Amino acid sequence: MDWTQEDRHFTDDVRAFLSAELTPELRAAGRWMTSVYGDHELSLEWQRKLHARGWAAPSWPKAYGGAEWSVTQRYIFARERILAGAPPVSPMGISMCGPALLGHGSEEQKQWFLPRMLTGEHFWCQGYSEPHAGSDLAPLRMSAEREGDVLVCNGTKIWTTHANVANWIFCLVRTGKYDRPQQGITFLLIPMDSAGISVTPIVMTSGEHIQNQIFFDNVKVPLSNVVGRIDEGWTVAKYLLEFERGGSAYAPELQVRLGRVRELAIEAGGGLAEDPVFLGKLATAQARIDVLETYEFQTMANAAKGGRPGLSGSIMKILGTELSQHITELAMEAAGPYGLAFQPQAGMAGGPNRIPHSAGPAIGPRAASIAPLRYFNDRAGSIYAGSNEIQRNIIAKAGLGLPTATA
Repeated sequence: MDWTQEDRHFTDDVRAFLSAELTPELRAAGRWMTSVYGDHELSLEWQRKLHARGWAAPSWPKAYGGAEWSVTQRYIFARERILAGAPPVSPMGISMCGPALLGHGSEEQKQWFLPRMLTGEHFWCQGYSEPHAGSDLAPLRMSAEREGDVLVCNGTKIWTTHANVANWIFCLVRTGKYDRPQQGITFLLIPMDSAGISVTPIVMTSGEHIQNQIFFDNVKVPLSNVVGRIDEGWTVAKYLLEFERGGSAYAPELQVRLGRVRELAIEAGGGLAEDPVFLGKLATAQARIDVLETYEFQTMANAAKGGRPGLSGSIMKILGTELSQHITELAMEAAGPYGLAFQPQAGMAGGPNRIPHSAGPAIGPRAASIAPLRYFNDRAGSIYAGSNEIQRNIIAKAGLGLPTATA
């Protein structure tokens, strides 16, 4: 891609900002993160710096505090952020609930919630998955019955990232029963300090506490917190999921990570850096990332004309998450024996590690020590935001007009 002169000036501006504002602690939070999300407190600190510059919400309209960047500017910033080692901002509010409110919320909801998302005063989590409804959300059971001017919510949500630190949750709840399970679902905003809400940690096999299960026992939520119309929340949910699956490019991060695998192969020794078989694997991965990047450029061009992610979101989600998993496999190979030890102290996860481990320095190159942590964490990439099998069904049905398999 041939960047314009304006794009090059913007790139210089971004680099100057990153150089001035990124502390060593913030760079470490981005460079050594082992989870989908960065360290909670440091991510919030970084969000406050972005907000002070007016850059916390790249795609939002300026009227609501956003930067209103072009898709090209968003791509440039994503690439430069990753190269500089800055941590990501939690996407739950600004990149997911925010666009849902901009697309379907009332003006009162926008004026109340959006400024507080930008400052970090409201920190959000997502209430979609349930024990019996994950990638296929339509059978969800959490009920919300109307009593006067409130909805009384009962049920549970599971695999809820950062529910232990969030003070708001956007939920899909069952407000009606119809022939089609997608009907009768409502998109609801619930304060986490509401009476009747309890949060139970889910500790992963890696020891990290990031996920949680939430229980709702007669939780009363005002009707004014419904986004869109009652029983028509599926439309809002689909709109949000387009941004979760394909609202940002995968290729910039994948390019940087693959380059670091090359560096690790040299640092860890063992001869892999000169091994033609391993070099062939790296070249193949590079070609696949380049193909994805070209597709993302095409998607950017469509978005620049006012288009939405649509099916492109599903395609990018499949290619991006599966390539990400493949890079973790290459990193494990490059780490060699150093990747066999459990050394969570070498990384910076999105939450504390509950398994007893050494507090001392990691053995071997730090990048090798975090390779297994990233490998195991990234197994979830092809499941979250709708499993890749579901994405392939969406593409087959909506994009190609093919019948899809049913259970």
